[in-house]
Amino acid sequence: MNAQPAAYTTHVTSPTKKILEDALALPAKEREALVEALSDSLDPEAVELSPEWTSEIGERIAKIESGEAKAIPWDEVDARIRKSLTRK
Repeated sequence: MNAQPAAYTTHVTSPTKKILEDALALPAKEREALVEALSDSLDPEAVELSPEWTSEIGERIAKIESGEAKAIPWDEVDARIRKSLTRK
C-alpha cells in the first residue's frame, strides 16, 4: 500500500515527492503519526466551504445529534472498505 497516488505526485515539487517517497517507506505506525502531525499543523479556518457544503454539514450534524443518523466508528468503516476492495 506504499504506492504513490499519481494524481497527487503530478502537482507537487520534486522535494515534496522525495518527502512522500520517504514517508511511504515508513512503517504504518510511523506514517499514522506523521499524518496526525501534518493534519494538526493545518488551520481548519483556512478552508473555505461553499454554502452548499456548509448546509450539508449542518444537516448531517443535526441528524446525528437528533439520533436520526448514527455515526460509524472509523475502524468499522475501514474494515468494510478493505473487505469490499478484496472482493474485486
